[in-house]
Amino acid sequence: MRMKQLFYSALALMLFLPSFLSYPAHAAAAEGKITSKDEVVYATLNASGSLENVYVVNTLEVARAGEIFDFGAYSSVKNLTDLTEISQEDQTVRMTAPEGKFYYQGNLEDNTELPWAVSISYSLDGQEVEAAELAGKSGHVEISIDITGNDQVDTVFYENYLLQVSLLLSNVYQNIETSGGMVANAGKNKQITFTVMPGKEEGLSVSADVEDFEFQGVDIAAIPSTLPIDTSEMDNMTDDMSELTDAIGKLNDGVAELKDGVSQLNNGAASLQDGSAKYKNGINQLDTSSSELVNGSQSILEALRTINQSLTGQSNEMDLSSLTALPSGLTQLGNGLKEVTEGLTSLQENYALAYDALDGAIQEIPAEQLSEGEIASLYGSGANAEVLDRLMASYAASQKVKITYEQVKEAFAAIEPTLTQISGSVQGMSGQLISIADNLTTALDEMDMSGLDQLQAGLAALSTNYNEFHSGLTSYTKGVSELSSSYSQLHSGISELTGGTSELNSGVVELHDGTEQLYEETEDLPEKMQEEINQMIQEYDKSDFEPVSFVSPQNEKVTSVQFVITTESIKKEEKETKTTAPEKEKGFWELLLDLFR
Repeated sequence: MRMKQLFYSALALMLFLPSFLSYPAHAAAAEGKITSKDEVVYATLNASGSLENVYVVNTLEVARAGEIFDFGAYSSVKNLTDLTEISQEDQTVRMTAPEGKFYYQGNLEDNTELPWAVSISYSLDGQEVEAAELAGKSGHVEISIDITGNDQVDTVFYENYLLQVSLLLSNVYQNIETSGGMVANAGKNKQITFTVMPGKEEGLSVSADVEDFEFQGVDIAAIPSTLPIDTSEMDNMTDDMSELTDAIGKLNDGVAELKDGVSQLNNGAASLQDGSAKYKNGINQLDTSSSELVNGSQSILEALRTINQSLTGQSNEMDLSSLTALPSGLTQLGNGLKEVTEGLTSLQENYALAYDALDGAIQEIPAEQLSEGEIASLYGSGANAEVLDRLMASYAASQKVKITYEQVKEAFAAIEPTLTQISGSVQGMSGQLISIADNLTTALDEMDMSGLDQLQAGLAALSTNYNEFHSGLTSYTKGVSELSSSYSQLHSGISELTGGTSELNSGVVELHDGTEQLYEETEDLPEKMQEEINQMIQEYDKSDFEPVSFVSPQNEKVTSVQFVITTESIKKEEKETKTTAPEKEKGFWELLLDLFR
């Protein structure tokens, strides 16, 4: 009897409880107040990237408990906070919420689209395959992910949201390769992470050698790119660029001065070569004429000796018929010496011109020596090393020519005075011979033999002096021959120097063209850099972005909207195993009746 009473009491309690629990729903709810709203959009894609379903978890910050409203094109809604019901009419969601955070889920309609279009493709050993066919296969696998903007959705999310794309690869993946992705260890697995900047379309890929392929899928998180870009260090960077531009300008100015100096060096070397060529021709001409000069002098010397010997006998024993031919011979000899004098004078004048040209050209070669520090600084300036090598070779050659010339300059300078002295001596001898011939002619005409002794003494002295002159002339011509041979080598060096300075001049002109172009291209580098920085800041600094609702423009006080997008995994089919059917669970009434049995 007591058991039956307990049963009826419990039954009455169960009948009364539903009406008691439902009572607050019929009570009039006061108007609540929302201060903020957060949305987390969860989307599931298939293995190829096609959208399958989307739902949103809404978090409402309720400042005052009561009836509140939210908006969204939901196919259904679900309370995630308590057991109170949520009603929906069109796109208006009504609920009674307590103070604090209130959570509810809204399942979006099937025609919903995301701000990004995702396409995923797979290839096995270079051949594209469907995702479902790849499970359990082995080989070289490549997973390609293409992310583009979806113009069917408000572009505010595509333009302001940063995407983080992640792939978790198990230990069956080996030799992982990726372009632009960051590979990190996640236990025994590998985590591949890509970052897609706001407003950018990207093609991402991962390849690896796989055995018994399975894939957990792709995870994509989208959040506002609200991190501000710190520009405090940018000023220092642009200042450094300004210093670099100034340095390039100074380098260009220095190369311009170098070009002018090398141009002057090249012009001087050309003048030096011209002067050296004239000098070489003159000294060669002198050397060539030396043998004729010596031979002519030898003939004169022998003639003087013959005449002197002819006059050494007694006057009364001399054959006067032969003596009458002497004045003519002396006159011819004098005229011959006169021609020699004219040749020596012309040679002296040409030599003087050639020597002046040579001396002036060599004097234009700078005498200042470059220090090792200056040479090192020049090589460290960033100028073309090959051009600098040619410059230093020409510099060394020019210095060698200048030093060599200084060593032989005294010998060069002595040639012109010697030629002048020889020319004067020969001219004096020519005058003496012609004078003797005239006197002898007069004496013969008058048949005055008293002057023969005086003539004999004069010719004897002339013969002796001319013998000394001839010996000096012979030694002089030998010196000229040696000088001509030596100078040919010096002239070859000067010609090589001129060729080197010509190449150097061309190289330095090219170098200056390059530095000038570099300066022109970098002159406004700081301004261009600042423009790029400003553009980058404008493009990527989204710190002024104000969140908007993804589900409805009617929603206000939205503080955060995030997207969590995942693709389905690719797994091998599991073999079915036979299991024993579980015992049927007893219902409430059966359990209740068991209490009284």
